[in-house]
Amino acid sequence: MSQLRQAEVTRNTAETQITVRLNLDGTGQARLATGIGFFDHMLDQIARHGLIDLEIDAKGDLHIDGHHTVEDVGITLGQAVYKAVGDKKGIRRYGHAYVPLDEALSRVVIDFSGRPGLVMNVPFKSGMIGTFDTQLAHEFFQGFANHAFVTLHIDNLRGENAHHQCETVFKAFARALRSALELDPRAAGTIPSTKGSL
Repeated sequence: MSQLRQAEVTRNTAETQITVRLNLDGTGQARLATGIGFFDHMLDQIARHGLIDLEIDAKGDLHIDGHHTVEDVGITLGQAVYKAVGDKKGIRRYGHAYVPLDEALSRVVIDFSGRPGLVMNVPFKSGMIGTFDTQLAHEFFQGFANHAFVTLHIDNLRGENAHHQCETVFKAFARALRSALELDPRAAGTIPSTKGSL
């Protein structure tokens, strides 16, 4: 491998203090501390199913709610992935995955296009999963898409249990991410675009 696809990004605001460290060519090891248990569980899916070594330390204004922490982790993770990917030479660029969990099934499609965009259709059956507000899943993925400069389509195709719905979304995201970032030996050193840049 010509370069280490690793990054560390720290983002500090009046609402959150976040550091993300990652290795895109890892083995799925994770050390996560956001203060939101269910969110840590979802981030662990990204590491394990994306085969990304991931460390996230986040301190946020959880006395208000989880919104700023979840959104800002998405932003910082997006910045770290963008930094680690570098010039995008040799990557497959596109990735997609379908993931089931019991009755739930989700599909995620990602394009490292350089154009941020999110289309997300996840009709959660409950507004809360424990203490986690399901609306925050959208905020996380919006932050990620905007700062990783990716086009991201997320669809929960079916599901009756909100935990299952959310978990299939995060697992499918991880698998799609892994596929898009995989280095294609047939395209070594080339940028996967007819424009010559992404």
